[in-house]
Amino acid sequence: MSKIIFITGASKGFGKRWAEAFLKRGDKVIATARNIEALRELVEKYGDAVLPLQLDVTDREACFTAVAKGKANFGRIDVLINNAGFGLFGAIEEATEAQVRSLMDANFFGLLWLTQAIIPVMREQQNGHIIQISSYLGLVTLPMLGIYNATKFAVEGLSESLSSQVKGFGIKVTLIEPNGFLTDWAGSSAETTTPIAVYDGLRQASKERAETPGYKGDPDATVKPMLLIIDHPNPPLRLLMGKIAYPAVKENYEQRLASFAAWKDVSDAAHGSFSMPE
Repeated sequence: MSKIIFITGASKGFGKRWAEAFLKRGDKVIATARNIEALRELVEKYGDAVLPLQLDVTDREACFTAVAKGKANFGRIDVLINNAGFGLFGAIEEATEAQVRSLMDANFFGLLWLTQAIIPVMREQQNGHIIQISSYLGLVTLPMLGIYNATKFAVEGLSESLSSQVKGFGIKVTLIEPNGFLTDWAGSSAETTTPIAVYDGLRQASKERAETPGYKGDPDATVKPMLLIIDHPNPPLRLLMGKIAYPAVKENYEQRLASFAAWKDVSDAAHGSFSMPE
């Protein structure tokens, strides 16, 4: 049976590729973007199978309205893909209040508003799948992306808690955690801070790392994994995407566990004289 899929940020990058893949195989898509004209190509090609909606995800009321329109048009919503967001490149010290708030509004609060809007729909259906496009940088960090890291760490905590809260309603939650890909995320879609010279060495090292051949994945290759996740009866809570993500996360978590173990006596002492129940 075809699915009804609500996806944000559908005008380019991952969102456009995934939306077209869904439509090609016969799914119905509620596609949103800040600029609805950017969705014209999908509408011309797939007609009534796609419902284009202009949406600024930072507007909570607009998020609820968009979900209501999608449900009214197709009768249900099976999958929500919170894909909208952008990157901020620069040292933490360099970021302005406006830049930080704008990034958190788009990457975290926009995702939260749509999640809140979709839960009652899926709870009533007793079925649904919420897919949050996070990042492997919601699990590990890189210098010069600290504010972006913070937004994705917030998405991770929210979504893991959400998973345990809604599974009794038949709602599944999956965090997609890509490493870098050859999309516009690091291009015109991204913002940069005003540089402070002391960070120029780190800035150059970050640039060189990102330009390493093979460091960024092919976004077209993500289509089949996304279809697999949407169709799977028991999808994972987390899925790393790309060959960089897994070894980076593995090394980081091994280091965390080793540090926790090395300081366990101090951790236990901090509990006081209370004994854990048998």
